[in-house]
Amino acid sequence: MPFKGLRTVFFHPSRDDSTITSSTSTSSSRSPHTPSPLTSTPSTPLHHFSESMIDEKVEQAKSIITKWDPNSSTIAKVTSLFYESRFEAKEFLKSVNQLQQAMHFFASHNSSSSHKLVHAQNLMQIAMKRLQKEFYQILSSNRDHLDPESVSARSSVSEYEDDTGSDDEIQLAGKSISEVEKFSTLAMSDLSSIAECMISSGYGKECIKIYKIMRKSIVDEALYKLGVERLTSSQIRKMEWDVVELKIKNWLNAVKIAVKSLFHGERIVCDNVFSTTSDFVREACFSEITKEGAVFLFRFPEYVAKCHKSPEKIFRMLDLYDAISELWSDIDSIFSDDSTSVVRSQALNSLMMLGDTVRSMLSDFDSAIQKDSSKTPISGGGLHPLTRYVMNYLCFLTDYSGILSDIIANSPLPENTSLPEFYFDSPDPIDNPSSALATRMAWIILMLLCKIDGKARLYKDSAALAYLFLTNNLEYVVQKVQTSNLKFLLGEDWISKHKATVNQYAASYERVGWSKVLSSIPENPTMTLEEAKQCFNNFNSAFEQTYTTQSSWVVTDRKLREEIKLSIAKKLVPAYGKFYRKYRGMLRSDNDTESVVRFAPDDLGNYLSDLFYGTGASGSASSLVCSSPAQSRGKHCRR
Repeated sequence: MPFKGLRTVFFHPSRDDSTITSSTSTSSSRSPHTPSPLTSTPSTPLHHFSESMIDEKVEQAKSIITKWDPNSSTIAKVTSLFYESRFEAKEFLKSVNQLQQAMHFFASHNSSSSHKLVHAQNLMQIAMKRLQKEFYQILSSNRDHLDPESVSARSSVSEYEDDTGSDDEIQLAGKSISEVEKFSTLAMSDLSSIAECMISSGYGKECIKIYKIMRKSIVDEALYKLGVERLTSSQIRKMEWDVVELKIKNWLNAVKIAVKSLFHGERIVCDNVFSTTSDFVREACFSEITKEGAVFLFRFPEYVAKCHKSPEKIFRMLDLYDAISELWSDIDSIFSDDSTSVVRSQALNSLMMLGDTVRSMLSDFDSAIQKDSSKTPISGGGLHPLTRYVMNYLCFLTDYSGILSDIIANSPLPENTSLPEFYFDSPDPIDNPSSALATRMAWIILMLLCKIDGKARLYKDSAALAYLFLTNNLEYVVQKVQTSNLKFLLGEDWISKHKATVNQYAASYERVGWSKVLSSIPENPTMTLEEAKQCFNNFNSAFEQTYTTQSSWVVTDRKLREEIKLSIAKKLVPAYGKFYRKYRGMLRSDNDTESVVRFAPDDLGNYLSDLFYGTGASGSASSLVCSSPAQSRGKHCRR
């Protein structure tokens, strides 16, 4: 390196070199730095020295510098100065500082000192080789101890101590810091001292090059171990969704560790090692080490959002959106400098793309409901698959109410659509920031109910079954709202209105479905024996027909099922019982009594108890006839 050391004398950094040569700047405001125990002392003004004193200082510097010249002895080549003798390490740094002063002195005097300047320059080259070797050795030997995750964890303990004082918990936390952690803190201090010395001597490029190579390999290796892959948009587009979903799950686990531990820890290490240099140097180093890996990390969600847009994938998009938004303050803080603005931009681009994709998925979901054209009636008037699918979808969506509110805050309903005021009175956005989400959820449910209303018309031959179908589906909708976060969005008023509608549907079913049976029970208590026989026959026929028809019908909600059966029983059993008790005795003398009086009042309740399970009646209608009214009273008739 001929005359390379002269740059420490005539050192005027260019614009390109300014990132590694600003040695006198104050430490970064990001993290206060405790002065290193090996930091050299302030220099004495050169005009206070005589040439003989300068020569003496050069000789003193020569003594310790040549001792640790890697080419002078085998011991110096294999032994670490900072590990072997911390006192000599401090003296070595002090000697380099004095040697630099001497070179300035010789350069400012007459040419008779030129040979002394060359001699000092040669010593400076030897010293820089030694420090370069020491810098590499400390970084290499502490590779595991200075990993960003453990550094970040120690920082968290330190912040906890600063925030909460010196109580027993803090003392326990302090004791838990291992000797390895203490040693790595010391290593950062040594690295800081070496970096300051080399940069101030004009050897910043060599120092920083070593640091970037070593630390970047640690960060890249950590990201690889976290499973962060450098995938392209084309690769993700060609993957099956199951594979993509596994990669999303892995990314969700990795991103928090990467931001909270890896990048945060690397920021701490970089700020400590280059604490006495300019902000520009620190940011340039940190950017070089982390920018590439961080960009690839935050690019993955953007690619996923571009390539997979079907509505059922919305939940993974929301998971990705939630992860980035939750970490945004950390991302913005860690990558705050212009040199790492591309990382912030990438994270923000992914966030925006995910938001656009979620809005698009919701619109596609709306369209899918409107386009549903299934024409097959549901057996027994049970729950329609569309109702189950839509309500489960919405319930899962409301688990993301917070971020969904942000995503669709400025996303209005489709054009030419509005919610009727009687259906849903949208909250004031000022009082309720989730009003846009509430309106959107109410709109989707309204579309669903309109579809269900249309599908009820498929039961052309049975108005009662159509009403039961409406009852089942609206009851399911109300139950889902009540048992999910939808209740907080739609409110109690919405729930009350729709509960009342469920009751109206159920009442309409009872009125239409059991009118023939109820009308067959005479209101006139006085009639002839033949008239009574005819009334019993009419009732038997109506009840058997209704029971046989409705035995395959369904009420999906257990509580609602019992309520409907109880309501029917209250109307049917007392009215029939009064007629039964009055005229059965008159028919005892008639040989055809058992064929006429087929049901005791208790039998009706037993038969009603079997309804709405969708199982169907066993056998023919005639199999409903009890073997004997007397035998069947108070128990279920045999079939």
